[in-house]
Amino acid sequence: MSILTDELRALIGTEVAPFEFEISRNDIRKYAVATGQRQQRYLNGDEAPLLFLFSAMMPVIPLSELLPDGRQPDSPLIPELPLKRIMAGGSEYRVYGRILPGQVLVCRQKLSDLYEKQGGTGPLIFMVFENRFETRDGEPVVTEYLTRIAR
Repeated sequence: MSILTDELRALIGTEVAPFEFEISRNDIRKYAVATGQRQQRYLNGDEAPLLFLFSAMMPVIPLSELLPDGRQPDSPLIPELPLKRIMAGGSEYRVYGRILPGQVLVCRQKLSDLYEKQGGTGPLIFMVFENRFETRDGEPVVTEYLTRIAR
């Protein structure tokens, strides 16, 4: 018996409004130092490491808007599910170009898949999100497929 309803499956393809952000040399350098990067191109801010995009996607919000455990609220793309414990399930990346200072990137996010599997302790719901980073002209830079698992 499936716990995914037709209403939940109908949410596949849902997107949030795209947003833009500018890559600055100083932000790259700060990220490189904070994450222990060793390559000079990152430390000089000449190029951003791939996971820099993760931090660029996180909005800066007031402390009063954080959840009781200190986390930011989840993405509006995460639907109300019958399973409430959500954990990370991994990421897969397709890299088309370098992440350079001065670039203005557009991030487009959508729920690209929602499916169910039976785990050792019960059902699991897998949510796959597609995060596309591209130039203002639509040229792809990086596409991330992020999986979250509800149990």
